[in-house]
Amino acid sequence: MKVKTILVSQPEPKMDNSPYSRLIEKEKVKVDFRPFIHVEGVNAKIVREQKIDLNDFTAIILTSRNAVDHFFRIAEEMRFKVPDSMKYFCQSEAVAYYLQKYVVYRKRKIYVGKRLFDDLTPMFKKYKDEKFLLPSSDALKPAIPKALDDLKLDWKRGVFYKTVISDLSDLKEVYYDVLVFFSPSGIESLLKNFPDFEQNDTRIAVFGNSTVNAATTAGLRIDIKAPTPETPSMTMALQKYITSVNK
Repeated sequence: MKVKTILVSQPEPKMDNSPYSRLIEKEKVKVDFRPFIHVEGVNAKIVREQKIDLNDFTAIILTSRNAVDHFFRIAEEMRFKVPDSMKYFCQSEAVAYYLQKYVVYRKRKIYVGKRLFDDLTPMFKKYKDEKFLLPSSDALKPAIPKALDDLKLDWKRGVFYKTVISDLSDLKEVYYDVLVFFSPSGIESLLKNFPDFEQNDTRIAVFGNSTVNAATTAGLRIDIKAPTPETPSMTMALQKYITSVNK
């Protein structure tokens, strides 16, 4: 069956010339964006209940832009003035660049990984005597605490924000040829919003092994998968599939 409509379970890209724009133009398909999950911050009271005092830490581990936003939000709520001496360990350049929203970059001690959390290991070893805070969501990959424990760092996790399932009830009568997922939480949202969901002719596209596992466990048929050596991005995987079925 041909593909004419696609629903991506993420916010619409802010850039004008995104890969999705090129996909729409080239394949003449309709692509809608709708976050199946969203992030909500917890308040300072809940952070205090986790026995977290921001004065205790000399370094912050930032794995995402959400972590950046919610660390500084909580600092403000707690009336904590972040000292200039605070060190920031950012998982990627994108996170480090986003940090400039809150701090004067050149005047701060910022250490940046390439992309994966393990890329920070050499920097953690160099500064192993710091007291680290990891602001995170309620859903944290188990590999991150394990990596920090293996390095024997003095660290503490704080749940500063939560991943929440979005209300999708307005989509009940809407049909798409392809649904695109990037996380197990997206699959969970689909099934929570539509417990009677029947896949039928709907194609499911998934990104990443954890999303593949969640979709398979839920009994969904996976039609499009990324990343692969041939299609490292989701838009490339969609392009390849659409080209094959829309002949």
